[in-house]
Amino acid sequence: MFKKIISLCLAVLMVAGLCVGLAGCTNANADFKIGVILLHDESSTYDKNFINGVEEAQKALGLSNSQVIIKKGIPEGNECYEAAKDLVAEGCKVVFADSFGHEDYMIKAAKEFPAVQFCHATGTKAHTEKLDNYHNAFASIYEGRYLAGIAAGLKLKAMMEADNTVQPHIGYVGAFTYAEVISGYTSFYLGVKEIVPSVTMDVQFTGSWYDETEEKSAANALLARGCVLISQHADSMGAPSACEDKGVPNVSYNGSTESSCPNTFIVSSRIDWAPYFKYICEQTMAGKAIETDWTGTIDTGSVKLTELGKKAPVADTQATIDRYQAELKAGTRHVFDTNNFTVGGEKLTSYKADVDTDDAFTPDTEVIKDGYFHESEFRSAPYFDIAIDGITKINEKF
Repeated sequence: MFKKIISLCLAVLMVAGLCVGLAGCTNANADFKIGVILLHDESSTYDKNFINGVEEAQKALGLSNSQVIIKKGIPEGNECYEAAKDLVAEGCKVVFADSFGHEDYMIKAAKEFPAVQFCHATGTKAHTEKLDNYHNAFASIYEGRYLAGIAAGLKLKAMMEADNTVQPHIGYVGAFTYAEVISGYTSFYLGVKEIVPSVTMDVQFTGSWYDETEEKSAANALLARGCVLISQHADSMGAPSACEDKGVPNVSYNGSTESSCPNTFIVSSRIDWAPYFKYICEQTMAGKAIETDWTGTIDTGSVKLTELGKKAPVADTQATIDRYQAELKAGTRHVFDTNNFTVGGEKLTSYKADVDTDDAFTPDTEVIKDGYFHESEFRSAPYFDIAIDGITKINEKF
């Protein structure tokens, strides 16, 4: 009897200890908060994509609404530093910003608040700043854009087969002439070129990440130049709506435009930021380090395509995308295979990119080996900035 009483007491103590331990874990994370700084708001497809990502991570982690603080409409200026400082004052353990121009202000905040983790999408300086609490993140979205280009190429090929007056000439609305945009439109073009080798592409820049009027104007300018299909790296509905108005097939970015453009929407590629938000929250709550440069991939669930449009895509588009995606995942296909493009009529065998980033954009890292350009491997943010044959920049805005 005595032994049974002892055993029962031990069992009670073990359960009590377990409960205390669990309660300790819960209490340790109950005061956890993440702050998110957005350049725009839900009206921007770019920022909406981040909002969706953080909300998905919040749900997966069981965080309350009070543990996720989002500041919208924060310009790429000292306002970002002030927003970061406010989030720290509100108790945020990790602060995230979503736009390229936020970086210097996030670094300023990281230096001032070493106990808080600062994470920044699309930035380039974390690996050279070497701060324990400042981190960059991006994804191999060039693979997603390439796959979207495959879908566009199939559409273009079908258009040409149905009407021999259709020329293999497409357009692209870009924000700035940054490497991120160049990498994106080049990978899209190479996807189309895989299906229609004779394709050429014009790029019209807007000089803004989000300007619906300018983006629509740029798309219309491309249509006036004879472009028969349009894609974009800009954040509004300007280009897709211009295409819908003219009945021209469109590949959008950061989310489906099917509801607004049912007749012309083919597909959209996007970065799913939920895996990264979940990762930085988990690492911070556990007191573990966050990678200095994190690159999401197809395998991590970070590079995705939307469902195909119901009307614009051609038959077998999904099956073809799946085949090319499987080859990318297996490493048997590379987007920037140097056999698939030329520069000045010549194949590239060597190229030094500006990976470490300085004011003069000095090339510092050899990025071509094994027959392809190694994008987003030496840092997370894109550094492919090559002007390849077949693509014409109509204007240049920085």
